[in-house]
Amino acid sequence: MTRNRLHLGRAALTVVLVLLGILMLAPLVWLISESFTQESAAFDLPPNWVPRPFTTENFSAIGGLIPFWRMALNSVIVAVITTVGSIMVSLLAAYAFSRCSFRGKDKVFGLMLAALMVPAQMTIIPVFILMRHLGLIDHLAALWLPALINVFSIFFFRQYFNSIPRELDEAATMDGAGHFWILFRMLVPLSGPAVAAMGILTFEASWNNYFGPLIFLSSPENMTLPIGLVTLQAGQGGSSVVVFAAITAVVVPVLIVFLFAQRAFIASVAAAGIRG
Repeated sequence: MTRNRLHLGRAALTVVLVLLGILMLAPLVWLISESFTQESAAFDLPPNWVPRPFTTENFSAIGGLIPFWRMALNSVIVAVITTVGSIMVSLLAAYAFSRCSFRGKDKVFGLMLAALMVPAQMTIIPVFILMRHLGLIDHLAALWLPALINVFSIFFFRQYFNSIPRELDEAATMDGAGHFWILFRMLVPLSGPAVAAMGILTFEASWNNYFGPLIFLSSPENMTLPIGLVTLQAGQGGSSVVVFAAITAVVVPVLIVFLFAQRAFIASVAAAGIRG
């Protein structure tokens, strides 16, 4: 009897989760369907979950309204440099805070954590002044250069490194290994799920960043996709399906990145919960 109740409970939980998943995916499915639907059939009630009539003209029309592919290239450049660069810097800093001993380490780390409580809007003015003195205003470097320092990423990797036994470091040191060998040949491979999870979060944050490009960029050829979507929405002449097509083109790359790395992301969350 108890076993039957357990099976019924699991079945009920599965049904609830499936229904919640459908509710969460429904807006995305509707968005993609509308982006492939002719404007005359858009916003029909009940909604068309399968595009009828099917068309790809909405995607073709994007390039005539904004320099979409140039903006997409800019977004890719900024997202890739930000993701790879910030992870490299964070790994080096996390190793120093986790494995090295130096004067004032705890105080410096505490100050870094305090920076997490400061909103980005409060630091944008000094960052803008710094970028202006460096001559990087209206340049993509103004977006990825400040993003190389990611305090949360440093904290995340430090906590992950602390969960790895130090006896492995001592054994490697006795064999003549240096700090870089220990970090990149031992700790980083053991922290693969953490690196993948932080890579997903960093790439998504950079790809969807709207505030930074709005402040630092002014030339259309230097703008990224979030700014391009706002420009398209303001000047597309009432064709909502073209905007939907552009949004679909922006959302799909992030979904692809997550789908390829979701196992590592879930493994990182599970490992963090187990290691506490």
